[in-house]
Amino acid sequence: MYVIVEILLLLLTILYSYLESFVKLFIPVKRKSVNGEIVLITGAGHGIGRNTAKEFAELQSVLVLWDINKTGIEETATECRKLGAKVYTYVVDCSKREEITTAAAKVKQEAGDVDILINNAGIIFCADVLSLEDQQIEKIFEVNILAHFWTTRAFLPAMMKKNHGHIVTIASSAGFVGVPYMVDYCSTKFAALGYHKSLTAELAALQMTGIKTSCLCPVFVDTGFVKNSSTRFIPVLAPEDVAKKLVNGILINKKLICIPPSVVLTSVLEVMLPERALKALSAFNGIKFDAKVRRVDKDK
Repeated sequence: MYVIVEILLLLLTILYSYLESFVKLFIPVKRKSVNGEIVLITGAGHGIGRNTAKEFAELQSVLVLWDINKTGIEETATECRKLGAKVYTYVVDCSKREEITTAAAKVKQEAGDVDILINNAGIIFCADVLSLEDQQIEKIFEVNILAHFWTTRAFLPAMMKKNHGHIVTIASSAGFVGVPYMVDYCSTKFAALGYHKSLTAELAALQMTGIKTSCLCPVFVDTGFVKNSSTRFIPVLAPEDVAKKLVNGILINKKLICIPPSVVLTSVLEVMLPERALKALSAFNGIKFDAKVRRVDKDK
């Protein structure tokens, strides 16, 4: 009897959620203020990281910028200071846990407790799985996913004490679908998406309602990492446009920020379509980019 009641309550909750979501389509979502909030961005020396920093600078946030490239973060800092923001810069190699731990301690001492953590640092090699070097595989996992654990473990405790904060994961559309010659990259982005979803669930289980999470999943972005990238229908995205949509998503506490929104349909199609149809769809999309590929002659 109790199970039947629980099922009915679950169905009512689902129905109510759909109605609530539909009504919200016609009501402007209130954007939260980040004035004076301490925002830490990894990989802030260029691309999405730099443009995201500039967006938060215009919102008068306090910026903490991390990057392995000293010149890059200093250039970003200069642009943000011109916009009136207070900026702290740290040269950090996010593939090294010790450097993350050391830098995190300095941030707490010099800037204060981080309110918004944006795990943006990432690398990509674009090569088939046999051409990749062992150290490249290790490094891409260290930067693209393991670093998320180390930064979160460093800054989450202070957020939990205040029940206030926001953790942002920069993933990719490659976290929804496998792409040839990006086996290592896709693996880390699948992991990043899973990390975001699991962390979100864990914070809910801990009743940390004041700590929000967001995950960005764009298609190709013109950051210079992937050479000559293109798809048949979706243009390569400009990092400044991606940053604007990312920050807007953060300000309205949006969980999943897909650019374009159709990216989210990929996971549904993966389940619904037969394998032959998926192969045809992949060829139809016409994803192209420069990659290092080892050619192997088949036995005759």
